Amino acid sequence: MRKYRVVFSLVLLIGLFLAIWAFFAEPRSFSVNAQTVYLDTWPKACSGVRVAVLADLHVGSPYKGIESLRKLVRQVNASRPDLVLLPGDFVIQGVLGGSFVTPEQAAEVLAGLKAPMGVFAVLGNHDWWLDPQRVERALSGRGIRVLEDASTEVAHVNCAFRLVGISDFWEGPHNIGKAMAGIDENTPILAFTHNPDIFPQMPKRIALTVAGHTHGGQVYFPFLGRPIVPSRYGQRYAIGHIVEEGKHLYVSPGVGTSILPVRFLVPPEVTLLTLSALEK
Repeated sequence: MRKYRVVFSLVLLIGLFLAIWAFFAEPRSFSVNAQTVYLDTWPKACSGVRVAVLADLHVGSPYKGIESLRKLVRQVNASRPDLVLLPGDFVIQGVLGGSFVTPEQAAEVLAGLKAPMGVFAVLGNHDWWLDPQRVERALSGRGIRVLEDASTEVAHVNCAFRLVGISDFWEGPHNIGKAMAGIDENTPILAFTHNPDIFPQMPKRIALTVAGHTHGGQVYFPFLGRPIVPSRYGQRYAIGHIVEEGKHLYVSPGVGTSILPVRFLVPPEVTLLTLSALEK
């Protein structure tokens, strides 16, 4: 019996440690995760462009309030990105232990982001559930341009390309044709959106599509995978760099949490992508 009690105590201690890690230590952590993505259709003049991706901020989720957001902005600026992309879900609805932060408060802090090529946003499903016009006004009123099924030219020094924003796959029109209208066939394109489920519909001429939404599943079990991913494709577009049929997608696991304030082996991050042209 003593042997069984020892085993039970060890299991209990391990379970307690994992619970503390998943509900406290990992969700409150934060890092800037630098990744290089090699793209065969990216122009050499733009090789080395650094793109900071701040996905799924969910400001007000546990450990991710306004003060945490201020710290995040400082760290992102210290990493000196050329371009900042905000792929939606700025607010929360009903996350356990969270406290609602208005989009106006979040936008006031995000206005401190600095990048020579600009700071751009699209809306996520949580932003639509709150009030898409309100969230867009909050961001644009602080100098953050919102690209909902629209595009703009981005240029700095000798590098120039078209940045395309696609509205949310669940709640927005996600009108790719409208977003791509008027773009010359030979123009390099970087696209971003909230939900990666739009990826199969994205034209091959887009060098890279950047997305968030999935949170990387928030929980990852080695050998078993990610039990819950909010995608019709399951784990297919859960996280990281995906290449299909010559098209490139990068899904950031994001910063905040949704529904449950848990992260396990999927730590919060700002993803810093260096876009590199493949030698031909």
